Amino acid sequence: MSSGDCNATVIQKVSITPGLIILRVSPDEGVPDFKPGQYTILGLPSSSKRVLGSEPDKKKYDSEKMIKRAYSISSASVEKDYLEFYITLVRSGELTPRLFALESMSRVFVGKKPVGMFTLDKVPENKNILFIGTGTGLAPYISMIRSDMTLHQDRVFVILHGASCSWELGYRDELATLDRLTNVFHYLPTITEPEKDPSWNGLTGYIQPIITSGQLEEKIDLEFTPENFDVLLCGNPVMVDEVKKLLVDRGFTLDEKKVQGNVHAETYW
Repeated sequence: MSSGDCNATVIQKVSITPGLIILRVSPDEGVPDFKPGQYTILGLPSSSKRVLGSEPDKKKYDSEKMIKRAYSISSASVEKDYLEFYITLVRSGELTPRLFALESMSRVFVGKKPVGMFTLDKVPENKNILFIGTGTGLAPYISMIRSDMTLHQDRVFVILHGASCSWELGYRDELATLDRLTNVFHYLPTITEPEKDPSWNGLTGYIQPIITSGQLEEKIDLEFTPENFDVLLCGNPVMVDEVKKLLVDRGFTLDEKKVQGNVHAETYW
């Protein structure tokens, strides 16, 4: 495959940090229909340059190859001008160093049909939702909030998002503004390295103790029970596994193949 197989154009790249970007791409055939929370494929030819500071390719490419990976869509499902992605740099990776080298009007491959089961379809209409994520695990929640919050003013949406430092809290301004402007949305960011971020005055530490210590309920002024909330989990696999266990201890049920639970986890991260 060559650059001629690219079927979309980069219309904007926002650098949050040297290792985090928001990428907007416009598919040649238009934005496909998708459900908030689904993902699609991004790809670039192996001949594409890597961003400065990344590690050299570990593989030797004998011929041109399209390198592809799956990424959650962060744009709203009603947005028809572009697809948006929240991406972290893996300096030794095959694709992300190439994505980070893209500029406006660069060409890129994007999958034609978004897929995935990590959506709000299994969440009852009368349930509040707690979105728990770390890093770019926030991406599917951004799509869900942008797409569904205005349609469901009778439920409460809460995002508990963890990062190392405040400058790694992507979408922070957008989410903080929503928190200020509406009483049905709460944004709870937490950082794990406050010693590097002396101006930070918000939550600190890992997500797990925030849930068990009562800080979560104090911040949202709601009882955190299986009757009140469904929980979505996305991000660091260790965090996801540990939070699953503590939620089960609190009476929540994991959503599995034959069980309709109230804890839903993304599995491809």
